[in-house]
Amino acid sequence: MEIFDTHAHYADSAFDGDREQVLAELPGKGIKLVMLAASGLDDSRDNVLLAQKYDYIYASVGVHPESVDETPADYIGTLRELIASEPKIKAVGEIGLDYHYEGYDREKQIRFFREQLELAKELDMPVIVHSRNAAEDTVEILKEYCPKGVVHCFSGSAETAREIVKTGMYIGFTGVLTFKNAKKALKALEAVPMDRLLMETDCPYMAPEPFRGSRCDSSMIAYTAAKAAEIKGIPVEELLEITCRNGMKMYDII
Repeated sequence: MEIFDTHAHYADSAFDGDREQVLAELPGKGIKLVMLAASGLDDSRDNVLLAQKYDYIYASVGVHPESVDETPADYIGTLRELIASEPKIKAVGEIGLDYHYEGYDREKQIRFFREQLELAKELDMPVIVHSRNAAEDTVEILKEYCPKGVVHCFSGSAETAREIVKTGMYIGFTGVLTFKNAKKALKALEAVPMDRLLMETDCPYMAPEPFRGSRCDSSMIAYTAAKAAEIKGIPVEELLEITCRNGMKMYDII
């Protein structure tokens, strides 16, 4: 099987105790490629260091909507410098909108989202988009920019999924597909054509059943893929191969 975990966070502190061991073992567990998603400038730099150390790991750089308040005004210049310095940086992300917690600054999040979409368009790079409780604004902005890239850890409706696919973007699903209350996610999965589908873990978060609540890693993507294959009515090996090729195409990995 060819497995591409298209969204992971191995720079996260959850892996501080055994990061090297986990990453050294993943290829032996069938993991062909991993894309690291960034949450802010420090995380972006850490992602680059990991991508430089491991052949099968690639990196994105960007500022997550929950990190906008702690990010300096000249951050776009920093992202541009990082991208210019390392060919294994393949995307701008994760970027987007998150209206989940009280006290969020909607206008500031939208400004950061637009600025990073413009950077990606300038550099002809895909984006990794985060959207939580912000589907209406997210879809409106994506329709305006029509970027290359993916809406990751998709949690919206089937109709929202169809609207995103119409922009030309991919949609990524996590272990949420395996949860007992995953009816909405499964309906969205049904609406996504195979050539727009990606598999991801969002590790260390979103561990699938039967590991829900524990630390996730890329090897657990097999459980998510098994559920997705069941819904799509195809063998899991075929689903993993298709989604691996989709990810390589989107991230321009040869």
